[in-house]
Amino acid sequence: MRLVTFTPPDSPPRAGAILGAAVIDLAAASALVIEDAEGLRWDMISLLSGDQQDVSLETAADIVAAVAQLSGGGDDVSGGLSIGGAAMLFPLAQVRLLAPLPRPSSLRDFFAFEQHVINARALLGQPMPPEWYRIPTFYFSNHTAIYGPDAAIPKPQSEALDYELELACVIGRQGRDIHPDDAADYIAGYMIMNDWSARDIQSQEMKIGLGPAKGKDFATSLGPWLVTPDELDIYTDDDGHMSLTMLARVNGVERSRGNAASMYYRFADMIAHASRDATLYPGDVLGSGTVGTGCLQDLTGGYGPWLERDDVVELEITGLGTLRNTIV
Repeated sequence: MRLVTFTPPDSPPRAGAILGAAVIDLAAASALVIEDAEGLRWDMISLLSGDQQDVSLETAADIVAAVAQLSGGGDDVSGGLSIGGAAMLFPLAQVRLLAPLPRPSSLRDFFAFEQHVINARALLGQPMPPEWYRIPTFYFSNHTAIYGPDAAIPKPQSEALDYELELACVIGRQGRDIHPDDAADYIAGYMIMNDWSARDIQSQEMKIGLGPAKGKDFATSLGPWLVTPDELDIYTDDDGHMSLTMLARVNGVERSRGNAASMYYRFADMIAHASRDATLYPGDVLGSGTVGTGCLQDLTGGYGPWLERDDVVELEITGLGTLRNTIV
């Protein structure tokens, strides 16, 4: 499934699923599979946590199957279905997509691509620390400064604004001290992540030895949808590495290209490390860190040119769609 948080015309945000060129309103369509659906909450955190009877990822899959049967399925589905006078299928062009998780439970960003770490350390005139090869380290970012697809990103007070091309996973079950072999059972899905960075501010913080903080916490983009793991099985090997092409464009010109298969640490390793002596919750987001050459800093040696107002940044990953934002 490709799950979204969306805003229909003249309605508040709600959880949905993509079907062809349309969005299923899971709340409206739930009557197809649930006898008494009145009063249930249909937001992404509720779907992930399963804290209400009948509201879960499994129920969402049943709803998608029921709507697909009614509409005939296929890529040409574009909307027009209703139930009890309420629309349950909207043309994608008529809704606004928000970040799949408009407010994650938490946001951890890892440093899992070796080439990016080598590049970042070189800018500081430092070699790779041997500790990096021992633990998949991360920092906490601002889980309240989340932007979705096509959202405008306010330019921070920085002269060195950069994008970061990343893959993220979303936790779907509560767990603590999770073994890497069991980690796949805790992943609800994957999405694209843009870890926007103010490099001038970040470089000051890193020289002090504490951070990143203000160099990162003004914005993170997530989307365009949350893709369940089964959709990516064809790209995944037995060890959990996913062969997904990752690319970035600025104003239509390709700037970055890499592959998720080059991650030194798997998401299973990141989940195991993050959950050691700590509890992970449904809706927690774990970012992979930047793929090698997946930012302007890597490409220019830290000298720019950097992003400016009106620049359009597109991140695209195989199977996960395209996440587009404009700097304002």
